[in-house]
Amino acid sequence: MEMKISPSLLAADFSRLSQETAAIEAAGADMLHLDVMDGHFVPNISFGMPVIASLRKCCRLFFDVHIMISQPQRYLEDLAKAGADLITFHVEAEGDPGETIDAIHRLGLKAGISLRPGTPAEAVFPWLDRVDLVLVMTVEPGFGGQKFRGEMMPKVTAIRREADRLGRSDLMVQVDGGVARDTIALCAEAGADCFVAGSAIFGKADYEAEISALRQLAGQAAGI
Repeated sequence: MEMKISPSLLAADFSRLSQETAAIEAAGADMLHLDVMDGHFVPNISFGMPVIASLRKCCRLFFDVHIMISQPQRYLEDLAKAGADLITFHVEAEGDPGETIDAIHRLGLKAGISLRPGTPAEAVFPWLDRVDLVLVMTVEPGFGGQKFRGEMMPKVTAIRREADRLGRSDLMVQVDGGVARDTIALCAEAGADCFVAGSAIFGKADYEAEISALRQLAGQAAGI
């Protein structure tokens, strides 16, 4: 199991996005986590297709796009054109999750499904044989910098166990919300192998050192 670090652009300096993205890529990040919000599904608005498309021109990282959008299917094609590699939508959003997964795959992209803190792990079980990633939010989506909620870790374990039961050892289980040096081991021990980190990386003096430390702490906790 490879530990992947996906720095969250939401914590970057928005006046220097191209430089921040280049620095993260040079620092050895596995992905770039891009949060797209509609102001309806969550009470905040972040950025959309023009920003993603602009960054795609200057960044070769895998674009891990998390959409907090009420009607995800309306935006999938535009996200694909902007440069997304993976689109993670919420199981709580409108529309049939299976249809959304199929639509993402038809665009040639990887599909992820996410669940809010109040949603039980079992809500995503029907889709584990069809998605490439499950994102467990340890905080309410919409704002960065929130405090990690360790009580979400049993959900991570339940999803990993069900994935293993289905023979989906390749399924990425991602955690977002308060991931930092003092919390990443708990996530890895629970079964996560992909970690979204915002303020734990951006704003620090040495991005490479932070990414390396997070990956090492996760790997040690997972016994690899």
